[in-house]
Amino acid sequence: MLDKDHYLLLSISEVIEKILKFTKDYKSAEEIYQNDRDFDATMMNFIVIGESVGKLSDNFKKSYPEVDWNKINGLRNIIAHQYFGINVDIVWQVIKNDIPQLKNAVESILNK
Repeated sequence: MLDKDHYLLLSISEVIEKILKFTKDYKSAEEIYQNDRDFDATMMNFIVIGESVGKLSDNFKKSYPEVDWNKINGLRNIIAHQYFGINVDIVWQVIKNDIPQLKNAVESILNK
């Protein structure tokens, strides 16, 4: 039987795909920021990832130290509590650099 951590990881994988779908046609931070729907949907999905990471067991997170679970949860907190002060350029860098890395890490863990 699959455990809670596995299902949370599946959820994270689905949300990563949504972020990639919502942002795939944009070339810059400014472009996505100008589209309220896609920007807001992306921010909400970052919150969902952070919430899911917060529910992963400590043992699970310790088993995969190559993923910076605290950083992921930290981004969730910034977006949730400082929404109007978000640095769009940093979010864009997360979308372009960190989300693909997280996708690869999650897929690797799920395939074990």
